[in-house]
Parts: sequence; structure tokens; C-alpha cells
Amino acid sequence: MIHSAATPASSPVPPPLNLGSTPYQAGVCNIGPAEIARRRQSGQIGALITIALLAVLIALNVPAPARLLIALPAAGAASGYLQAFFKFCAGFASKGVFNFGALGGEEQVVDAADHARDRSRANQILLASLAIGLLVGLVAVVLPL
Repeated sequence: MIHSAATPASSPVPPPLNLGSTPYQAGVCNIGPAEIARRRQSGQIGALITIALLAVLIALNVPAPARLLIALPAAGAASGYLQAFFKFCAGFASKGVFNFGALGGEEQVVDAADHARDRSRANQILLASLAIGLLVGLVAVVLPL
């Protein structure tokens, strides 16, 4: 809905928070474009490793249960992609830092409650990554090859 200047702005979406010089939002967003690109790249590398490992396991005619091994790189790929999608680095959350500038320019999270929210979000990403990796591994196990 578009509001004219004469119409009071009563939108269900709250206005952006005034966060000063950084778009950091505890538990929501702790990385900027350079870090997001790095996480996306790690997701792509993890996906390539997953595919290559599955191809090797199939070529070697490895028993189906052993194909569950691809869960590890698949979880890594999922972690990279999820962190890029959510603009949130789980590793930074555990260290209590954020970065919206150049690579290596981390800043400290000073509020303990913010750090706790960041750790909670990091745990969610970790669990989702592990679940995705396990799902990919299980699919590889049940593939009729």
C-alpha cells in the first residue's frame, strides 16, 4: 500500500532500526557483501565436493551405507549457503563479532544480550545445516545405483 503525504503512514512493517554506522542486527544480520560472497563461495565449494565424492563412491561401487559419507560435505555446503542467504555468519556469532566492511575488519559485539541472540541464530544455522547434510546423505544411501 502506498501512502500519500496527506495519509498517515500506518504500515504493519516497522521502519528500519537506526543502527548508527552499521546494519548489524543481533540474531538477524552480522555480515556484509564481502563476507556474504565468501559464505556463498564456501557453499559452492562444498556442493562441488559433495557431487565429486558421490561420483567417486558410485564409480567405486561402494556399498550404499557408505554413501552416507556425503552428508559431511553436504552439511558444509548447506552451512555456506544458509549463512549467505541469511546474511549471518555462525562463526562470527560464536566469536562475538560482526563485519560489514572489507574482509578481516571484524568489530566486537559489546552487548551480552546481542551476543546471546547471535549464538542462538548460529545454533539454528548449525542444526539446519546438519539436517540438510543428513537428508542428502540419506538420499544417497537409498539411491538405486
